[in-house]
Amino acid sequence: MILSQLKPAGGERPQIGRCSFEGATFTEAAYFSHVDFTDHTSFKNARFLSSAYFEHVDMKEGGAFTGIEASSDISFVNSTFRESTWFDGARFHGPAHFLWATFHNFFSLEGAYFKEGVDFHEAEFRDYLEPGPFKVDGELEFNLVKFHSSMTMEVAAARINMAGAHWTLPGRLHVRHAEIDLSECVLEAPLSLATRPKLFTSERHGTLTEESFSEGNHSAALRDLYGTDCAMLTLADLDLTQCTFDGAFHLDQLRLEGRGKFNAPPSGRHWRRGLPFKWTQRQVIEEERRWRALPGRPPHLRRGWGPAPENEHDVPGLTSLITIYRQLRKAREDAKDEPGAADFYYGEMEMRRHSLCWRKAERWLLQAYWLLSGYGLRASRALGWLALAMMTTMLLMMGFGLPQDLPKQQATGTVSPRGKVAFEIDQGDPRNPTKNRFTSQRFEKSLRVTLNSVVFRSSGQDLTTVGHYVEMASRFSEPLLLGLAALAIRGRVKR
Repeated sequence: MILSQLKPAGGERPQIGRCSFEGATFTEAAYFSHVDFTDHTSFKNARFLSSAYFEHVDMKEGGAFTGIEASSDISFVNSTFRESTWFDGARFHGPAHFLWATFHNFFSLEGAYFKEGVDFHEAEFRDYLEPGPFKVDGELEFNLVKFHSSMTMEVAAARINMAGAHWTLPGRLHVRHAEIDLSECVLEAPLSLATRPKLFTSERHGTLTEESFSEGNHSAALRDLYGTDCAMLTLADLDLTQCTFDGAFHLDQLRLEGRGKFNAPPSGRHWRRGLPFKWTQRQVIEEERRWRALPGRPPHLRRGWGPAPENEHDVPGLTSLITIYRQLRKAREDAKDEPGAADFYYGEMEMRRHSLCWRKAERWLLQAYWLLSGYGLRASRALGWLALAMMTTMLLMMGFGLPQDLPKQQATGTVSPRGKVAFEIDQGDPRNPTKNRFTSQRFEKSLRVTLNSVVFRSSGQDLTTVGHYVEMASRFSEPLLLGLAALAIRGRVKR
C-alpha cells in the first residue's frame, strides 16, 4: 500500500494500528504529522523521493526504518518513540531533523548515512543508546540534548555540536574526523571522548567508507570547553590544537589520555637582533598561541605563531593563562605523568614571567631561571652554562689564579741563653703569574680546581688573591648549575 499524504482531519489525531510500508515508494511529499501509531509500524526499505514529515508522531510500539532512503529532507520533529526504533542502514541524502524528539527505548543508527547532516536539537534519550557506527558528511547536532541513559556512540562526522548537552549516566563517544563543540555541557556522570584509530565496522553493514573525509588525518578535534565542568570528562587521542580551555571548570580534574595533540612553538632557527635563536619545543594551548599572535606584539615575536585572532578581546589575559596551565599541569601530575606535566609547567612559568613588569625583582629572578635552565626543565641549557662556567674558571685560573711558582718556606730562629734554638717556619705570599701562564702543568692544576668546585669542594691548591675569589664564585655557581641540570633530567624521566 502506497500513501503519499496522510493529514489529520477534524482536529482529531488519526489512530493507525499495525501497518507496514515496507518497500513503499513515496513520489510526492509524505505527511504523517499528528498521527498515533498504536502498533508496530514498519517502513523498511521505503523510498522517499520528496520531503517526508513525521512531526508530532507518537509511535507507541516502536518503528522500523531500516534501510530507508530519503532523497530530500525528512523530519521527525516533536515525535515520540516509546519502544525500540531502528534506522539501521538508512540513507539520508537531504537534511534530517529529530528536533525535540523523545526516545523512550533502544535507538539504533547502525550503518546509517547522513549526507547533509542530522539535527537532534533538544531531543531526549531515556533508555540505552548505541546509535552506531554511522556516518555524517555534514554536521551532527546534539545541542541541548538530554541523555538519561547510558550511551555508546560511534560516528564519523565532519562536525559535532554538543553544546549544552546533559548526561545523567555514563557515556562513551568514539569519533573520527569531527570537529567537536562541548561547551556548556552538564556532566553528572563520567563521559569519555576518544578518537577511533580504525575504520568503523558493523556486523550487518560491513566497514563504513570515508571517501568524503580527508585521508591524512582521522583524529577528532575538540574545539571548545567553555562553561563545561570537566571533573568527569576524559579526552583520549584528540586533536587539541584549536581547543579553548578558557571558561571551563575543574580543569585540574580533566583526564587527558593517549596522544593528545596540542599546538607547538615555531620550529627552526630564527634571527633576533642579528643573533640566532630557537623556540623551545613544548605543548602550547590555543589561548597562548593567540596571545603571542596579537598584532600589538613585536613582529619578530609574532612570526610563526599563526594568524592573529579576529577579536583581540576574545584572548584571555595572562592571569587566566597562568591558571589554565596550572590546572592542566595538576591534572597530568595526578595522572602520574610527570614528563607530560612538565610542558604545562613551562607554559605556566612563561606566562608568569611575561605578566610581570621589569621593575619587579621577581621578573628578573624568573628571567634568570628561564635563561639558565628553562625553569629547571631544560638540562641541555643548564649543562651548556655549566660547561661555559667551567671553561671560564679554568681560563681565569690559568691566567690569574695560579701563582707563578710555588711559595718557598723560610725558617728563622733564635738561640736562647740556655742553648735552645727556636725556629719559625713561614711561607711567602703567592706571586701573580707574569709569563708562561697557559702551560700543560697549569692546565692540569686549573682543571683540578674547577672539578673540585663543581662538587663544592676546596682543591687545596695555593692560589693568588684573584684565584681565591674565582674559586669561591665557581664553588657557588657551578654546583647550582649542576643541580638545575639534574632537576631537569629528573623531571623528564620521573615516573
